[in-house]
This record gives sequence, structure tokens and C-alpha cells, in this order.
Amino acid sequence: MPTVRILQPLRRFAGDAESIQVDAATVAEVISRIDQQYPGFRARLFDGDDRIKQFINIYIDGEDIRFLNGLDTTVPENAEVTIVPAVAGG
Repeated sequence: MPTVRILQPLRRFAGDAESIQVDAATVAEVISRIDQQYPGFRARLFDGDDRIKQFINIYIDGEDIRFLNGLDTTVPENAEVTIVPAVAGG
């Protein structure tokens, strides 16, 4: 079962969990499963056009899904999915 790492800025929307195991075959399913468990989580990742927000990066075993198949990217059984919100500062 894939493990999803939730970085600090998003943890409050996922029950303060550092990681969550989900039974899912694609990135879209991963996000859907987390949103079922923690309603509103998906809304933090997507814009009004139902696309991943520009400042959210999602990786599967270190590979950016933007360079794979996006939300349709297959998630292997023991993969680590990492959701990374960009942090701005100056």
C-alpha cells in the first residue's frame, strides 16, 4: 500500500499526520482517498479549474508527476508519494 508523506504546511488538513497509507492505484485516487478521510484536503491542492495549484508539487519515489502522467500516474504498491507545497519567503 503506498505511503503518502504530508509535509508540515498541509498536515493540519490531514489530521496532523506526517504520513498516511492509502489503497490507491493512481495519484488522483490517492488524493481522493485522503479527501474521503479528511474532507477538504483536496481543495487545498486544486485551483478553481480543477488543476493542481501551481505551488503544489507531487512526487512518486522522488519523481515529479508533472513529468510522468500527472494525476493519472500509476502509484506502485510500496511507493512513497510526497505532496510538497512551495513555501515563499524573503
